[in-house]
Amino acid sequence: MTTKWVYLATGAVRKELGEKFGHEPSMDEMKVILGGKGAGLAEMTDVGLPVPPSFTITTEACVEFMKTGEFPEGMWDQTLAALHEIERNTGKAFGDTKNPLLVSVRSGGRLSMPGMMDTVLNLGLNDETRAALARLTGNEWFSYDAHRRFITMFSDIVMDYSREHFEEKLDEVKAKEGVRLDTDVSLQGLKDLVDEYKRMYKAHFGEDFPTDPYKQLELAIQAVFKSWNAPRAYAYREHEGLPHDWGTAVNVCTMVFGNMGSDSGTGVAFSRDPATGKHDYLYGEFLINAQGEDVVAGIRTPQQISLQGSRDWAESQGVSEEERAGRYPSLEEVMPDMYQQFTEIVRKLETHYRDMQDMEFTIERGKLWMLQTRNGKRTAAAAVKIAVDLAQEGLINKKEAIMRIDPDFVDLLLRPSFDPKADKELIAKGLNASPGAGVGIAIFDAERAKAAAAEGKSVILVRPETSPDDVPGMLASKGVLTQKGGATSHAAVVARGNNLPCVAGCETISVNPQRRQFTVGDVVVKEGDTISIDGFSGEVFAGSVPLIEAEYEKQVELLTLLTWADEIRKLGVRTNADYPVDAQRAVTFGAEGIGLCRTEHMFFDPRAREAVVDMIVAETDAKRQKALDAMLPIQEQDFEGIFEAMDGLPVIMRLIDPPMHEFLPSRDELLVEVTELRCKDPDSPELPEKERMLEVVNSLWETNPMMGLRGCRAGIMYKGLTEMQTRAYFQAACRCAKRGIKVMPEVMIPLVGHVNELKLEREKLEAVAKQVVAEEGQDVEYMFGTMIEVPRAALTAGEIAEYAEFFSFGTNDLTQMTFGYSRDDAEGKFLLRYVEGFDTGEYDANNEPIKFRILDVNPFQSLDQVGVGRLVAICTEEGRATNPQLEIGICGEHGGDPDSIDFCHRAGLDYVSCSPYRVPVARLAAAQAAIRHCE
Repeated sequence: MTTKWVYLATGAVRKELGEKFGHEPSMDEMKVILGGKGAGLAEMTDVGLPVPPSFTITTEACVEFMKTGEFPEGMWDQTLAALHEIERNTGKAFGDTKNPLLVSVRSGGRLSMPGMMDTVLNLGLNDETRAALARLTGNEWFSYDAHRRFITMFSDIVMDYSREHFEEKLDEVKAKEGVRLDTDVSLQGLKDLVDEYKRMYKAHFGEDFPTDPYKQLELAIQAVFKSWNAPRAYAYREHEGLPHDWGTAVNVCTMVFGNMGSDSGTGVAFSRDPATGKHDYLYGEFLINAQGEDVVAGIRTPQQISLQGSRDWAESQGVSEEERAGRYPSLEEVMPDMYQQFTEIVRKLETHYRDMQDMEFTIERGKLWMLQTRNGKRTAAAAVKIAVDLAQEGLINKKEAIMRIDPDFVDLLLRPSFDPKADKELIAKGLNASPGAGVGIAIFDAERAKAAAAEGKSVILVRPETSPDDVPGMLASKGVLTQKGGATSHAAVVARGNNLPCVAGCETISVNPQRRQFTVGDVVVKEGDTISIDGFSGEVFAGSVPLIEAEYEKQVELLTLLTWADEIRKLGVRTNADYPVDAQRAVTFGAEGIGLCRTEHMFFDPRAREAVVDMIVAETDAKRQKALDAMLPIQEQDFEGIFEAMDGLPVIMRLIDPPMHEFLPSRDELLVEVTELRCKDPDSPELPEKERMLEVVNSLWETNPMMGLRGCRAGIMYKGLTEMQTRAYFQAACRCAKRGIKVMPEVMIPLVGHVNELKLEREKLEAVAKQVVAEEGQDVEYMFGTMIEVPRAALTAGEIAEYAEFFSFGTNDLTQMTFGYSRDDAEGKFLLRYVEGFDTGEYDANNEPIKFRILDVNPFQSLDQVGVGRLVAICTEEGRATNPQLEIGICGEHGGDPDSIDFCHRAGLDYVSCSPYRVPVARLAAAQAAIRHCE
């Protein structure tokens, strides 16, 4: 059976494609074969819109051509047959010297790739057909204008002879004649240009410009196929994550002309504003007496489609109403009948496609022709508004509106971003650890950053890597840049939790805190120099890049969309919040509780710092208890603030987790200080104190502290530590309850690897909880559970569930321990290369190196569903087999990742917990998961 490579754009296309698919194809399925443009032409023809007769050569033909460099067998014969059918429909003949058919040859990928591939207009022209065109139209000027355009475009697109050479000659003619616009060039000027263009072509290629229309068509189709792998198209697909093996369709369409005089024109339009989503008038531009290329070329100032749009444009440009009406009138004013007809077509297209449309049209001597329609590209803000508006207008339902929004769009709407039109000087690139955009002076020390911010300066904190001591400086900054670390590093976690843009693991820079500078190649950035960091892309720029701010509470359509999402989703959405201000912010974003409150951040509170150190270095139980007694009221006060913010919502308090040495002075710094004092000032009264501290720090030093004395092990080994935390937590809960605040306390015991660890800690701590409740005389319901972050805990979940009322997956550590990757070291050392890939020595069709990727994604950014996900599934299944009422959630950074959220939905978890600014993203992603899996 002969493969069908060519389809006429008629109402029969769906039926013909139905034979291929075995069912009537959807629009998306049609695009796979015909490309977006071809499917649109066929669909517009089918619904009775004025579309020039056309046919489409399939994307499959392009794929075959890319393999062999030749048209697939039968394609050219089918192309000629389709061309003859167009001849019958139009009454014109291709290459005929009396009534010539001219065509355009356009690309059309299955997804829109604006401007990335090629188009040839006016194909079929030569001296004879041009003369016939002049006789038929009575417009010799138009015929020569079309001819010079065709030679330029064919030479540029098909033969790779840059149009700049031809444009230079055109400019010379305009200068000679003293005119500014192409439309003002004289007939003789156009004749001279056509002759000159032919001479230029022959001089460059050593042969005459091709005059055989069929040869022109063959070469143009080849050129469009080849444009699929043009560098700009390849780069676009790489950026958008689109496959390189789809191929492009080729659309051969009867030419209609917008350059036939004052009753003709051409334009592009959007049914709604692609920047804002507004629907108050038609958005777009057109030109009288022009072809499509003129609208985007910038040679002439385009005019607006609607009168209101024209007036808005004039106001923005400082153009008076008198000048606007005289020089830049709208289509609505100059061709009211055409405008009205176009408006009706736009309404019909939106109703048919149920989405905002991006359209191309031409008016030829007072007749409107539609050349293209496709779902329009739009900004994040426009996408949300359009989806909500379409649902409220009844064109789509709420579920469809939800599914049309990329969760990352929500993230974009919550964070400041750089102005895409601004000039930027890229100096380095690291890991996009926390989205957003930040501009400020580079400061290399947290205390100086805090001081500079207090003076009203915008600061970017630059560190080799951050530690908890840097948090005050981080919170005072507009962004954070680190040389080391990864997506779950300290810098990244704190940054995401506080809506700070962060570029981490930027190992191309060398940070020198002592010299207060960083270098990258020959560039030196000193303290006080302004830099800009893009947490969306991981890019670092020299100087200041303009910012665009976002206001969540004023984004009405986003709030509406998220309300709809809440009606549909099954997963709960909680937040990771350590401070009352974080908790309140998360509630504003729609959080349904706190899934992780990291209590160790309270240990860095200046009020408690001395007591924390005393507790760690205490030599007796009495001294340790004294220090704990000093810490308790500070912890209690913070807990009360969080309970107040989360009134009526659950709060999971995770007991102390990090290694104890993190709360003490740096071992290396102490060693330097002690050595210097011994050499320079051995009688210094500071020396014994520092020697004692160094001795304590050395005693706590571990080769692998993240797998050492931390989490529940610290609670077991440091008498009274977790008991103090539990008492502070329940005293806060009881005292808030007495004030009418509804509290729902949950205690999470971290880093359990063996059931006996949990058994010991829970029994000890629950006794404290009961004692406090009795002392306060306040009945409070509570839960005890554990954080699953050790693989063994996941594999023995049946045992552990006997002593837990909830599980919360700490997927940061679970990923680290499952892969055996250090999350703080791996990304800078090898993990990014694992994802980016290694050269294989082979090259693709675009001469780009083919890479072998060990990992598809960074497992610290998106959950490894095969390995870590298997542990989650086993743990969930076996835990609930023991305790069917077991509440299960996730509180790692994966809790805000849409793909990971989809997995959590499928795995049967009860909730996800993420940074406050990811809560809206998680709400949408959870709803999409429920819709996607038909629940």
